[in-house]
Amino acid sequence: MKSFFPLAFIILLASCQPTSPPAETEAQHSAEISRFDRSFKPAVFTETNRVQRVVALGPEIEALLQQTAKDNHYPGMVYGIVMEGKLVWSSSYGIVNTGNKVPVSTKSLFKIASMSKSFTAMAIMKLVEMGKLELDDEAADYMPEMKNLVYLTKDATPITIENLLTMTAGFPEDNPWGDRQLEDTPEELQALVAEGLSFSNIPSFGYEYSNTGFAILGQIISNVSGQPYQEFINENIFKPLGMNNTYWEFEGLPEDLLALGYRWEDEQWKPEPLLHDGAFGCMGGLITSLDDFSKYVAYHLSAYPPKNDDEYGPVKRSSLRSMHKPKEPSLMANARDADGNTCPMISGYGYGLSARKDCNAVVYIRHSGGLPGFGSDYRFYPEYDLGIISFANRTYAGAGAINNEVANLIFKKAGLQPRILPASDILLAAQTKVASWLQTNEAGVEEALFAENFFLDFSRDRRIKEYNQALAPIGNVTKVGEMKAINQLRGVFTLTGENGSAEVFFTMSPEKTPKVQQLDVRLKE
Repeated sequence: MKSFFPLAFIILLASCQPTSPPAETEAQHSAEISRFDRSFKPAVFTETNRVQRVVALGPEIEALLQQTAKDNHYPGMVYGIVMEGKLVWSSSYGIVNTGNKVPVSTKSLFKIASMSKSFTAMAIMKLVEMGKLELDDEAADYMPEMKNLVYLTKDATPITIENLLTMTAGFPEDNPWGDRQLEDTPEELQALVAEGLSFSNIPSFGYEYSNTGFAILGQIISNVSGQPYQEFINENIFKPLGMNNTYWEFEGLPEDLLALGYRWEDEQWKPEPLLHDGAFGCMGGLITSLDDFSKYVAYHLSAYPPKNDDEYGPVKRSSLRSMHKPKEPSLMANARDADGNTCPMISGYGYGLSARKDCNAVVYIRHSGGLPGFGSDYRFYPEYDLGIISFANRTYAGAGAINNEVANLIFKKAGLQPRILPASDILLAAQTKVASWLQTNEAGVEEALFAENFFLDFSRDRRIKEYNQALAPIGNVTKVGEMKAINQLRGVFTLTGENGSAEVFFTMSPEKTPKVQQLDVRLKE
C-alpha cells in the first residue's frame, strides 16, 4: 500500500514557508511545467451540425423504439443520446408500474443491473489516485478472507486488484446465480469467500464474467476507504457529477418515479420482486434515471481527445481511458452488424466496461445490464463523441439489440466522422523542409533535417535518384498539399505537379529535436 500526504497538510506546510521558495522548489516547479507540451493540438471535428444531424433522425429512432418495445413486451422503456457533454435527444415509452400506470420519463428510476460495475471500477481508480492501493496489489491484502483461497495449480499467481476489475481472477461465470445475491450482507459475502470459492481457471489465464469478483471489489472499497462502498461512491462519484437522483436502495423512492420490474409470461406481465441493497449491489444494484446516467456517459466521453485542459470530475482523464482499454481482447470472427452482415470485431473487457472495435475500425465502449425485471445497455463512441443509453423494465430485456440498430442508423444517415488530428508544429515545419529538399536536393539543409540513420540506411546518391524518379512523372511542382497527421511525428502530404501528383510520407525520430528518419515517395494513381 502506498503512503500519501493529504492535500490539506501540504497546503499547511506551504503556508509556513518563506515568500520566496528555495531554488530546489523552483526547479521542481519548472520540471512540472515542462512535463507536457503546451503546443499540443488535440484532435478536432471538422464537420458542422453534428448534433442537428443526429437529432433530425429522431422520428426514425422513435419508430424503432416503439416497435422494439411492442415486439418484446416492454412495460416501459426510456432512451437517450448524449453528445457535446449533455443529453441531446430522448424518448420514452410505456409505464413504470402496471398498477398506477405512470408514464415513463427521463426522470423515471430504473435498476440498471450490471451497468453498475463501472462505478465500482471508477471507485477503485479513485483509490489508486489517492495512493490507497495499486492495481497489481494482491486482493487478499485488502480482504483477508481471500488469503485461504485454494487455487487450481501450485504455480498460480495470487489474484490482483486488476484481475478482479478485468474478470481474469479465475472465477467461473456466475450469471444468473449472482443476480439473486444482491441482498447478501457484507458478513455473508465475507463468509462466502472465507469458506472458499471455486475456480474455473487460474488467475490471469483468460476472461470469464464474474459478479462475485465485483462484489469482492465492493468489499475492498469499504475496507480501504473505511466507509461502506455505497457512501464512498456517493461522495466521490455521484456528487461531483451532479447525479443527485441515483440510489442503491429502492425503499423510500417515489412511487411515481420508481420503475417496477416485470417478466412476460403466459401473455401477461408478472411482477418481479425488487431486491434490497446489499454486498452484491456494487455489481448490479444501482437505480438511476436517464437524466442522471447521461451525465455519467458525458463524463466518460470527456476523456477524449487527450488534451492539456484542466481536470474535472471524480478521476483523471487518464484513469477513464485506462478503464476503457481491454486486457484480454479476442477476435469475434462471426460477429454481425445491424444489417446482418458478417463483420468481425475485436472485443475485450477493461475495468468494469467492455471495449470493441468492429471491422470498420470503429471503437465503442459498452456494458449491458440484466436482472429479473430489468434490462439495460449503454455504449459510447469516443472518437465520435456519441453516447447511446436504453433502460427497460422487463426481465433481461435485450436493450443492446436496439442500441445496435440505432447506432447503425446514426452512422449511416447522419454521416458522423471521427475527430481529425491537426498537424503539429513539428510536422508542419518538417513538411516545408522536406517538400523543398525533394525539389532541390540541397545538401546544406540535410544535417538539420535528416536523422543519423537516414543516409546510412541508403546512400545519399541512391535516395536522391529514387526520389527524383518517383517525382519525374508529375513534372514541376505547383502545389504542396495539406499535411495530414497520423500522429505528432508522422504524417503524409501530396505534391501536385503539372502532370500529376505524388504522396509523400515521413516519420520522425524520438530525439529532443526530432528529425526525419524515414521518407517515402510514391506516384498517386
